[in-house]
Amino acid sequence: MIQQTTTHVLYGQTLSFKSDPFHTPWGEAVQIEQHGAVVIENGHITAVGPANTIDVPENARPTDYGDCLIMAGFVDAHMHYPQTAIIASWGKRLIDWLNSYTFPEEIRFSDPAYAAEIANLYFDLALSHGTTTSVSYATIHPESVDAYFSEAQKRGLRALTGKTCMDRNAPDALCDTAQSAYDDSKALLQKWHEVDRLGYVITPRFSPTSTPEQLEALGALWAEYPDCLMQTHLSEQVEEINWVRGLFPKARDYLDTYEQFGLLGTRGLYGHAIHLEPRERDRLRETGAALIHCPTSNTFIGSGLFDMSALKADGHRVGLATDTGGGSSFSMLRTMAAAYEISQLKGVALHPAQLLWLATCGSAQSLLLGHKIGNLAPGMEADLVILDLASTPEISQRANRAEGFWDTVFPTIMMGDDRAVRNVWVKGQLTV
Repeated sequence: MIQQTTTHVLYGQTLSFKSDPFHTPWGEAVQIEQHGAVVIENGHITAVGPANTIDVPENARPTDYGDCLIMAGFVDAHMHYPQTAIIASWGKRLIDWLNSYTFPEEIRFSDPAYAAEIANLYFDLALSHGTTTSVSYATIHPESVDAYFSEAQKRGLRALTGKTCMDRNAPDALCDTAQSAYDDSKALLQKWHEVDRLGYVITPRFSPTSTPEQLEALGALWAEYPDCLMQTHLSEQVEEINWVRGLFPKARDYLDTYEQFGLLGTRGLYGHAIHLEPRERDRLRETGAALIHCPTSNTFIGSGLFDMSALKADGHRVGLATDTGGGSSFSMLRTMAAAYEISQLKGVALHPAQLLWLATCGSAQSLLLGHKIGNLAPGMEADLVILDLASTPEISQRANRAEGFWDTVFPTIMMGDDRAVRNVWVKGQLTV
């Protein structure tokens, strides 16, 4: 019988970030070891460095990945696990998407068995693409939160979610009240927050589906539990912004519909943030709030082009996300490719180091979890993805002509999918 061990050493090419490549030249921001090693003990990284110099414990079990890339697992900072089954639905923009596809599907999550089925399917898909941390919206049903957290807990994953709160402009079966939103959210928060690797996120869907009374109640809850994150949507589509103006005629802008109710802060996650007014940009930066870029969603439902380079240059914290199912892929590789394409349309070619940063360190820092996940460094939780940089014939032939490391990695970012994911490690355990 082979004795089980909690100590491993992984050999291959390693990638670690020393700083943000949007603010530091990528040659200085990234540490690449072509013949590297990563030591994992008791679920944490204890050493990273050149394979011929690193101190490897005698009881470490070796795994040699050859030329594969060993890096931190991907962090998806905004998605909707209840929309797993309706991903890639045809022909709608945001408001019609919600009414035609999202709301009918979310009604089904009152059934705990169905919620559990979809949560299991979601995590299977996410892990197959190398995503080791997910931040999801649930539905208004507490059962949907329980299903997501229970499945993540069973797998040992770091995962975050919250009951989605709506008390208007949605089907009756998906509406709660200001009081029930507060009560349900507080009970779920007290049940799940900081249990194992789980985190509760206070979750008003967006201003059009919450009355001022509900936004005020959720702002009060956030004030009671300021260590929680809060997530919502902001300035995704022009029609949505016009709708918000009609619903909140006294608000200075869309962001003000959150700010006036205590829903703006450093621990706030604001999905999309495409069509921002100058005041909104200034206030988001001043408060240190995080903007979550959802590029495949922004193109799939025709929302617009996120201004990545300008927002990063202004000092905004930015994470990256699939936004499934409005987003058209569970893959953070495809999401990075879409972020590159959108930035090209804005006149800036993002470097591969910047794309990988967004999908790991950038997203982790947007969640204020950058001290735990998102990087390959001693002390970090050992959530890793191993990427085969020649996973398909078209990628392989391009990589064979590459000149240098980044020229080898970029084809996998642009053309890779789950076939590029050789293995996934979660808290130091081989999972995929």
